[in-house]
Amino acid sequence: MDFQAGYLRSSIGRKTIVAITGIILFGFVFIHMLGNLQIFQEPDKINTYAEFLQSLGGLLWLARGILLVAFVLHVYYALKLSLENKKARPVGYVKESTIQATVSSRYMALTGSVLLAFVIYHLLHFTLGKIQPENFALQETIGDKQRHDVYSMVILGFKNIYVSISYIVAMTLLAFHLRHGVTSVFQTLGLNTPFWAPKTNAFAILYALTIFIGNTSMPVAILLNFVKVPGAQ
Repeated sequence: MDFQAGYLRSSIGRKTIVAITGIILFGFVFIHMLGNLQIFQEPDKINTYAEFLQSLGGLLWLARGILLVAFVLHVYYALKLSLENKKARPVGYVKESTIQATVSSRYMALTGSVLLAFVIYHLLHFTLGKIQPENFALQETIGDKQRHDVYSMVILGFKNIYVSISYIVAMTLLAFHLRHGVTSVFQTLGLNTPFWAPKTNAFAILYALTIFIGNTSMPVAILLNFVKVPGAQ
């Protein structure tokens, strides 16, 4: 109770929670991208990877639970901090100074809100199969057994120009969000000193660009027909 009344209600406490959950989510985004990039290899690679994840059973659900808790806490406290900052400065300056503020930092709440909607859409599409269910139902036959054909599902999903465009737009917003978010994590942890600031800033930019290029390369390659379902023209 004292913890709730004290630490969680303090600005530094909330920022720390946002930072810690941010680190968890940053790590997941990178690992998730690496797994998805197997789409550039033969179909067996990503299908075997998906089959392995499903074979984890309870461990997979535990990981999903941790990610869900981290995501909810990150969104809740980030939005709470944003609203509190606005209330603390209800009247805008006559001349807004944005020399120290990047575009990504000024629109964190907006990009975060849009990304929340995208995550829900993405889960409904590729994880739950509620969008384009015909692609989600595709099966690959291996010997005398069948498994989920993730390779074909992803390619056919991104063949839809609207799906690919929405994904590319979301990854653009994610890059802006990560660019400031990673820097904020270093700042919260006390690592944005004059010595480390240029290095952490460079790392944040490099990380955001890596995620953007890696994730957008998939729908772009599929739309350009560089990656296609075996046997398709």
